[in-house]
Amino acid sequence: MYGNPDKTGAGEIITRTAAIAKESGVEILVETDTSDMAGLSGNTTGSLREIAAKADLLMVFGGDGTILGVARNLSGINTPIFGVNTGGLGFLTAVGAGQVPEALEQLINGDFRIEKRPLIEAHGMASNESIHLLALNDLVVSGGAASRLIELEVWVDGENLTQYRCDGLIVSSPTGSTAYSLAAGGAIVSPGAEVFMITPISPHTLSNRSVVVGMDSEIQVKVLSRRLEVFLTADGQVQMPLVLEDIVRIRRSRESVQLVRLPQNTFFMTLRQKLNWRGQP
Repeated sequence: MYGNPDKTGAGEIITRTAAIAKESGVEILVETDTSDMAGLSGNTTGSLREIAAKADLLMVFGGDGTILGVARNLSGINTPIFGVNTGGLGFLTAVGAGQVPEALEQLINGDFRIEKRPLIEAHGMASNESIHLLALNDLVVSGGAASRLIELEVWVDGENLTQYRCDGLIVSSPTGSTAYSLAAGGAIVSPGAEVFMITPISPHTLSNRSVVVGMDSEIQVKVLSRRLEVFLTADGQVQMPLVLEDIVRIRRSRESVQLVRLPQNTFFMTLRQKLNWRGQP
């Protein structure tokens, strides 16, 4: 078990979940800080990577941001992740806090499926430092505090796509299509689609639209802005500064994350619920 200490009430939910799991005969492994937060002394504890490597399934309590951080931190460890939403919108989490008892019963009975989601990675040089960033949702090149457009040049598989004057550029995985890319006008993509979305943020040229390319492509982004702050950000959480003529190469990673889903919680059902679309209730 792992919980985000910044989420109000997470400790209480984790304590309740651990009690239900123990009553069902399930052995509990708890990340050290989570154990302290939830008062779960007496259980096996360790770092996040240590308990994930030993566990058959990792329950993560938090919001989508918590899942994103865990996915990157567990790179190379393929333990399935089951997210319990104690945060906001929750596209990556599987259930809400109030659904935990029923969800645990389904997990124990093997009534679930596992979705393999690819990570994406950025390589190159940033301010003369080597880049290697992983992301589950997206990699974003954007401006700093100044409200000025930045200039970027983009290639796909060595062929020039275009030059952008914009607030930034989002390269999104299928998983990330419902995150920043959606807010910037990108398409919603099924998680099983093997594509990247290249989405400009507030482009100066109105004809610039989100471009979809195969996930076997390599996308190169070159910084053309000379005196403006520019940053590369992974999942909105890890940031590196870029300077003039830095080139970032983005491609599919060999690493992936496994997300646990219950049969009743499909992608399209989540869309209807989270985005308040009409559909069968």
